[in-house]
Amino acid sequence: MKRYQRLLEIFFVMAKIGLFTFGGGWSIIAQMQNEFVDKRGWMKEEQVVDFMSLAKSFPGIMIINMSVFCGYAMEGIAGGAAAAVGLSLPALAAIAAVAFFYSSLRDNIYVVKVLNGIRSVVVPIIISACLKLKKTAAKGLPGYVILAISFAVCATTRINKLVLVLAALAAGLLIWKGEIADDVS
Repeated sequence: MKRYQRLLEIFFVMAKIGLFTFGGGWSIIAQMQNEFVDKRGWMKEEQVVDFMSLAKSFPGIMIINMSVFCGYAMEGIAGGAAAAVGLSLPALAAIAAVAFFYSSLRDNIYVVKVLNGIRSVVVPIIISACLKLKKTAAKGLPGYVILAISFAVCATTRINKLVLVLAALAAGLLIWKGEIADDVS
């Protein structure tokens, strides 16, 4: 019975974090560190940092990946599932509520004005995030060349983004292989 209590506790702690933390993945990680390390002693600080690094490296939503790693470390597969469901359930409920009421509200003049305002800030938010990511994403001249070519291709064609990612992966491997060969000789 104790394991089920712990799984429920993981679920409810993650649901609380998902419900009351705003500002995206990084603020959620700060809350996870506070809950898991400082308040409950479930994990060590180093584990949180290691899991954060891993979570960023895996495909999918970084914060969900992080919750799965933390839950798994505490209670195995069931803990990972409890953490992921707990964290995502508040957002899913909010999205479902908005979707349910959207069709009845979409013609409301105030809702239209609010959505126009929200749409106006999406592009600056995305550009700001891109500028922050650029610092770690593009390293050296080859990285900036790949970035520039990728941007040009995205802006001017309808190429499948997976094809673009695979091409950049191949270019990175060729550049890396060339650097390794230069270092050896």
